[in-house]
Amino acid sequence: MAGRSVTLPRLPGRIVLLEARDILCMAMLHPDPASLVVGWAAVDRIDSPQVQASFERGGPMPVVGQQTPETLSVEGILALSPDLVVASSYMVPQGSDALLARLSALGIPVVFSEVASNAVPSAPVGPVENLHRQVRMWGDVLGAREQATAFSAFADAHLAEVAKRLKGAAPVTTYLEVQSTLDDCCWVAGTQVWGELLTLAGGTTLPAVTAPWFQKLQLEYLVRTPHDVYIASGGGWSAGRRPAIGPGIPAAEGRDGLERLVARTGFASLPSVRRHRVHGIWTGLITSPPFNVLFVEIAAKWLHPERLRDLDPAATLAELNRRFLAVPIEGPLWVSIQE
Repeated sequence: MAGRSVTLPRLPGRIVLLEARDILCMAMLHPDPASLVVGWAAVDRIDSPQVQASFERGGPMPVVGQQTPETLSVEGILALSPDLVVASSYMVPQGSDALLARLSALGIPVVFSEVASNAVPSAPVGPVENLHRQVRMWGDVLGAREQATAFSAFADAHLAEVAKRLKGAAPVTTYLEVQSTLDDCCWVAGTQVWGELLTLAGGTTLPAVTAPWFQKLQLEYLVRTPHDVYIASGGGWSAGRRPAIGPGIPAAEGRDGLERLVARTGFASLPSVRRHRVHGIWTGLITSPPFNVLFVEIAAKWLHPERLRDLDPAATLAELNRRFLAVPIEGPLWVSIQE
């Protein structure tokens, strides 16, 4: 993932995750990932109390840090006697190698599961290649190469079906909101990561967006800029301020959250809201690469209903649960304001 060569003396049995949500990728390839994880950080980014609890059936997992790099506790990591630490470029930024050096000196290998936050803007790794690299990496780490190959083939087949149906379709301009809260506006998806997944779904982000990851726009710009669809993001974390959308959360709660979002000052004038094309997703569909396929399918269905009328993302989730996930994910993971 990071262009480094790491040799593991054996399959790891005591893993510390510096991005707790990596356990979702592990769960695609291993029957009991929680048995291998002895500690984690950034637990809130799982964004689902139900999913977190499903991996903590034996009791709370030791926490070695919160959501930012400076909160990581090296002493907390070492106290867990890991035989592998899995990092991300956000939690261990390039040029900040003190943690790597200390762990290396103690003979504890470190691998990276995600490097998108430090991708070179002129030559970024796209979301599909990122997914394949991450799955291959975890397949190597867990001794599950056959399962990793099967998952990559599953993802490719589903993405190819969407691409086939969208061939020749004009992109649909979409306000994809990265952070949907009642007290802030208007954080829109950038040109990379969220924006690239939107492109795969037959959409395009707003014309003024130039930033790679996300960008704050003025409400006045949204009101006067033609766009067809508004997709908000929500989850289980701080659900009082965000739409409650995620594993095990009733769809009615998500729709109520969307209703409150479009009741914000000025939102009734948005072109997408006037056309009643308002939807919401669980953040995990984008932030956890193995679930990107679901985002592409559901977003494509919202953006191009005439071409994907019979596509069934719920069936795709059921297939993920049946064929891959050690801990099944309970829907709904997306909602629409009119259902």
